Amino acid sequence: MTQQTDRSVTAAPRTPVARTAGRGGRGSGPLPPFSPRTLLSRALSVPLVLGFSVFLPLLVLVQPGTGLRDSALWMQLALTVYAGVRLSAMILTSRRKLLAASFWLFVYMAMGVAPLAQAVLGRTPTPVVGARTDLTEAVSLVLIGCVAFDIGALLARQRPRREREEGRRPALVHRRRLYLLTLLAFAGSALLVVRLGGPAVFFTSRQEIISSVQEAGLSQEDSQAGQAIVRGLGTVPVLIAWLVYTRWLVTSRRARRSPVVIAVWLALAAVNAVVNNPVSNPRFWFLTVLFSMLFTVFPVSAALYRIALSLGVVVALIVFPFADRFRYDDTNYRPLQTTSPLEPLAVKDYDQVGMFANTITFVGSGRGHTYGRQLAGSVLFAVPRSVWPGKPMDTGVVVGQWMGATNTNLSSPVWAELWIDFGPAGMAAGFVGLGYAAARVDRRYARRAVRRAPPGSLIALTVPLVAGYSFILLRGPLLQASGRVAIAVCCIALITTFRQDRTAGLR
Repeated sequence: MTQQTDRSVTAAPRTPVARTAGRGGRGSGPLPPFSPRTLLSRALSVPLVLGFSVFLPLLVLVQPGTGLRDSALWMQLALTVYAGVRLSAMILTSRRKLLAASFWLFVYMAMGVAPLAQAVLGRTPTPVVGARTDLTEAVSLVLIGCVAFDIGALLARQRPRREREEGRRPALVHRRRLYLLTLLAFAGSALLVVRLGGPAVFFTSRQEIISSVQEAGLSQEDSQAGQAIVRGLGTVPVLIAWLVYTRWLVTSRRARRSPVVIAVWLALAAVNAVVNNPVSNPRFWFLTVLFSMLFTVFPVSAALYRIALSLGVVVALIVFPFADRFRYDDTNYRPLQTTSPLEPLAVKDYDQVGMFANTITFVGSGRGHTYGRQLAGSVLFAVPRSVWPGKPMDTGVVVGQWMGATNTNLSSPVWAELWIDFGPAGMAAGFVGLGYAAARVDRRYARRAVRRAPPGSLIALTVPLVAGYSFILLRGPLLQASGRVAIAVCCIALITTFRQDRTAGLR
């Protein structure tokens, strides 16, 4: 027994362990391994946080303008600073958080910098018809929603043990059902192209697309359900199928050696170039296509994740306001003549805070809260008005008609959608739930979307898609966005399997 003990002691490895200097020069523990990524994060943290939360807001604040320097402006400045700090945290985190990062990117630009520029210049893309106090209340409620989102993310840390979550079977893509989805995608896109008059109309302008939709009888004055379903069937399934094939090719050497898989991918890419191009589609939808494809091709790149979020601010500031070149035809297009870098933010599409203020004024004028009616209309979007005569319209359309606006294609951010239905308490609770869900999904995505993940890992496909589409959901109205959401859910449910055998999954 004594010899065995001595032999085991002498056989133990004598690897030196680096220790940090503790109290009195004594070692207190091993040094953490050196990581160039950690060094890069520390080097970028100070200029990034200062740039987003201090320098850019101050640059906007010192611009000459006719805006009032009142509580609404200072509350808007506080919201911008808060969103800048949170967006910087998303960029600098060691774990990719696509859903939370999309939320804070939208808040920083659409609810932060752009409304701050509007407040300084004294100009808005959509008139704020109520009292100035309604605008102050709207900005305050946006900030409350952001804090509630963070509270929900903190609550998500109290999660079940990882062992329980890892014991669940991951959702995978069923190969034969993918083939069925691909056939349905080609059929849906072909139907859309034929109904609108051929591929050429998709490379003209969005105005021409709307005219073709009306001529095809897909759009009625009292219902847009037919248009939403046909356009959704023509654009969503082909995008999802393309994303699945893209991941299959990226992660599987066997797929890259298959001429059939490559040929189908090329055909899907060609169809997407027609029905999902930036000419005939809204900018937010093309942003969904671009965002989802980017993180499907590069699912584990931390550098690309940080670059995408940082460039997202630049694109939203400079490119996005001028990216409506193809909204109108050559006759009706009027380019913006300006010498101010902030003016496009004040006269273009960032009307979310102003429309939230108008929604508050609308409710306060005697209409009252709807207590879930607007949300029910979004969930049951496919029910025709002939069956449901009292079916609610888009929240943006309802408020726009009440305002007397000529163009009622107005935004209605999630803040306004939750507030008009459930009031301030319901809105805060809704954002706690959104923050909780986003944090849980982001954590699971970061754990499962790794290099060794199977080609058919469904979470690696759906999270980038949801993150891209969240810009549309956050902007609203929800009723306009519901059609594509429902079709996407059906497509994903079709190809989902929990079977782990090799005959069902992608290889």
